[in-house]
Amino acid sequence: MCDYSLHNVMSTPAKVGDELVSTRFPQACTRGFCAVGQPEVAVCVMPGTELAFAADIECDRGLGLLPNRKYHARVARFRQIDLDKPYVHHDALELPDGRLVMVTSLAEGQRATVLQLPAEPAREGQAAPAIAPVPATPVAHRLWEIV
Repeated sequence: MCDYSLHNVMSTPAKVGDELVSTRFPQACTRGFCAVGQPEVAVCVMPGTELAFAADIECDRGLGLLPNRKYHARVARFRQIDLDKPYVHHDALELPDGRLVMVTSLAEGQRATVLQLPAEPAREGQAAPAIAPVPATPVAHRLWEIV
């Protein structure tokens, strides 16, 4: 899903193995993820998707006066919060310690890899869909096994 503020931006769904970059979308005046080399296309991440960052997650502190806030975490699970409030940002990252970081506050240029998509519930009378394997990389641990 893409946050409401990205509805006017061309988008594509995230897939396992996608390399993403945190970016500011000028058409929407907000931040989100794009694919490497495609800064004008938002990559929509489904709630429950697990991401591995290339470095510790960083967020702007606002107004550019203070240094970025660094979280000692390189993995996160994508969440949507405050869905009952239609005109606020909903996209967030849940860190292994339970803290939530808004995607709109991410510092620009951070790279992340999609490790795993959320499981889709099986419809009545159908077998559960197969889950794509996690790529074998040094950071490709199951998010919640790291804690």
